[in-house]
Amino acid sequence: MKIRIWDLPTRLFHWLLVLAVIGSFVSVKLGGNAMIWHGRFGYLVLTLIFFRLIWGFVGTHHVRFAQFIKSPKVIFAYLKNPTETPGHSPVGAISVLVLIGLFFIQALAGLFASDDIAFDGPLAKYVASTWVELLTSFHRWNEWVLLALVGVHIGAILYYKYAKRINLISAMITGDKEWAETTPLVQDDSKVRLKAMAILLAIALIMYYFLR
Repeated sequence: MKIRIWDLPTRLFHWLLVLAVIGSFVSVKLGGNAMIWHGRFGYLVLTLIFFRLIWGFVGTHHVRFAQFIKSPKVIFAYLKNPTETPGHSPVGAISVLVLIGLFFIQALAGLFASDDIAFDGPLAKYVASTWVELLTSFHRWNEWVLLALVGVHIGAILYYKYAKRINLISAMITGDKEWAETTPLVQDDSKVRLKAMAILLAIALIMYYFLR
């Protein structure tokens, strides 16, 4: 039977992050006036990741870090005998954490970066030029690390779809997954969505106050 795995806030976070990352990559390649949009997409990425970090503690069952972050022992046991899980698998959880962490660092570095032409991060003026150069350099080369990891992530999704017949994309769109075993019921109602909206608005207001 189909059960709810991913709540609506988590699904929106995922697809908005995808759009923000694509927009950020395209705008930086266009350069010029498009750098204004690169900065805006960066703010969106940062806002979304702050939301996901908080949601990882107060969100629904399968999105909580305490639920899907496993010990090395559990991860090695899973590698020896992979079994399907309703939410993130122990290995999938590593991928999620690495991507979130690197996108978070990338967005933070962007706040201090400068191309000396069309764009200065809002916090670049508060640090020494040496740090601006260092963080700008990191921001540039980490882009390729992120692209490589995104490629691996997409490859894993395609592997699951065509080799293991598990459609991860469908679950992240509808929130539902075919699952026959017992698993905690995921609440995905107006209360959950209002809580998520309140968290997101609070983050956006704080971001606007400190980065305007």
